[in-house]
Amino acid sequence: MRDVSILTDNGVDLNSALELLGDLEFYDETLEAFLEENKTRVPDIEKYKNDQNMEDYAILVHALKSDAKYLGFKDLADIAYEHEMASKANNIDEVNKKYKDLVKQIERFTNLAAKYLEG
Repeated sequence: MRDVSILTDNGVDLNSALELLGDLEFYDETLEAFLEENKTRVPDIEKYKNDQNMEDYAILVHALKSDAKYLGFKDLADIAYEHEMASKANNIDEVNKKYKDLVKQIERFTNLAAKYLEG
């Protein structure tokens, strides 16, 4: 049995996630898929930002937001939403200004998820 306190003690809203996903087994599967998806999604997000391709950037941060919301990663979902809105408005300056915060939250929740899944 994995230690859910690794998640809940670090700001993950596991209760809302379980309301959406049903049970811990499906949560764990969804979390594993999230980590796998991010192996390509995160480099692509950076590439689109660097290329100033706000259309594709918006698509990926929207997907990131949705996944984060399902998993109870509220802080990550919130900042991904800010990036989604900025990129849809083609506000490259805003995206660049807040990019380090997005990366920091991605790394934070990726590390938490990996630690939880190891247990």
